[in-house]
Amino acid sequence: MRSTTALYKKAIENLYIYLSRFEPLTRDEWDQMLGYIEIREFGKKAAVIHKGEVERYINVVASGVVRKYLPLKEEVTVQLASEGHLIHSELSFYNRVPSGAVIETIEPTILFSISYDSLQELYDRHPAAERIARLVISDLFVKKDKRFFDQLQTSTRDRFMEYIRTHPELVQRVPQKYIASYLNIKPETFSRLKHLLRPSKKG
Repeated sequence: MRSTTALYKKAIENLYIYLSRFEPLTRDEWDQMLGYIEIREFGKKAAVIHKGEVERYINVVASGVVRKYLPLKEEVTVQLASEGHLIHSELSFYNRVPSGAVIETIEPTILFSISYDSLQELYDRHPAAERIARLVISDLFVKKDKRFFDQLQTSTRDRFMEYIRTHPELVQRVPQKYIASYLNIKPETFSRLKHLLRPSKKG
């Protein structure tokens, strides 16, 4: 894969550092793996995958913000992914079934993507890639469980404050209604809590 922009180079380097946390990779191994990665660009509010499509890719956000949601009676946001985060319709990708989720961009977005077929070939040719994938997937499942348990065990205010503390940049980049949905907080409650963060004016 060839990339000439500083953005691509920085994002690729960050991806290498992230994956190397799970399994040490030589630069030669990494260069070989890069041949399987596709660069995909999307505009704002563009669909990455529609409901009913079979997910073809695992994606890492190189730049931009992406949302995954369930199109129920009301849209339910289940993931917000910014630079360096992985996003795909997992059940669809691994089971090869139509996706029940929609993935769309919030900002103009660049994704580093690897297709299902390319991933299987990568596993066959590079055992380290399969070990990394297993560890990454395990890490993601642990994080999802933690998020689920935290939502059940923490108060609305605590969920809000923790998200603000850990994702201050997304509060500026993502529409409030999407964050509220992701945190399972009513929009009016989210708005009220957000106002509490503003410094009071001294007259």
